[in-house]
Amino acid sequence: MDSSSTMLFNQLKTSKPFFLMAGPNVIESEEHVMRMANHIKAITSKLGLQLVFKSSFDKANRTSFKSFRGPGLVEGLKILEKVKVAYDIPIVTDVHESIQLVELLILFRSQPSYADSCRDWKNCQHKERPILCSFYDLIVDPRNFEWMREANCPVVADVTHSLQQPARRKLEGGGVASGGLRELIPCIARTAVAVGVDGIFMEVHDDPLRAPVDGPTQWPLHHLEELLEELIAIAGVSKGKQSFKIDLTPFRD
Repeated sequence: MDSSSTMLFNQLKTSKPFFLMAGPNVIESEEHVMRMANHIKAITSKLGLQLVFKSSFDKANRTSFKSFRGPGLVEGLKILEKVKVAYDIPIVTDVHESIQLVELLILFRSQPSYADSCRDWKNCQHKERPILCSFYDLIVDPRNFEWMREANCPVVADVTHSLQQPARRKLEGGGVASGGLRELIPCIARTAVAVGVDGIFMEVHDDPLRAPVDGPTQWPLHHLEELLEELIAIAGVSKGKQSFKIDLTPFRD
C-alpha cells in the first residue's frame, strides 16, 4: 500500500463531521458523469465535506439481463480516470470479478470497501485497510454502527441501497428492476449521522425518474445540498462518535 492510499484512509477516518461517497449509480455517459462530479464537488467543497466520487462501470448484479449495465471495464475506467484528474477527487466503484480488482488497484491505488454483515467484519480484518459499509440485508439496524466501530476502520452508512426493494418494477419489453423508498433516505441518513458514522454513501442523480438503474433509490441532485446541510447540523449537536459513560452506582437522593 502506497503513502497516498494510506493518507486517504487516514483522511476518511478522521473526517469531520463525516465524509461523503456520492455519485450516480452507473456511468451513463462521459458527459453525464463529469457533470455530476462537477456539481457534487461544488456542493461538498462549499460545505467543507471530504468527497469520494462513486459511479459504476458495470452493474453486473442486475435483477434482469435486460437491465442497463454501463460502459464496461475498459471504457468505464477511462471515464473515471478523467473524473479523478479533472476534479482531484478519489473514486470508489463496484467490483464483480477478481480480475477487475487488479485493474482498479493499478488505476486508483486505493483500498477496497467491503459490504460485509456487521457480524462478519472480524473475518475481513486481515485485509488491508477496509472500509465497512452497512447495507447487508437491506435493513438498517443502528446498533450495527456501534459494533462495527470495533474494527477501528471507517464505518459508512449506505443510505440508498438500504432502501431498495428488489424486483419491484416491471420494465417495458419485459423483465423487472429494483424499486425503492427514496422518501426515507433522509430518515436513514439522519439516524446514521446522529449515531456517529464516519461516512455517508448515497447515490445521487440529476433526473432520478429517468435514471436507467436504481432510479427509485437515487437522491435528487436538487436536494443534495439541503440534505447535507441538515446532516451537518445534526452531527454538530450529536455526541454519537463518543461512547456514553454509564454510571451504574446506586442513585442517591
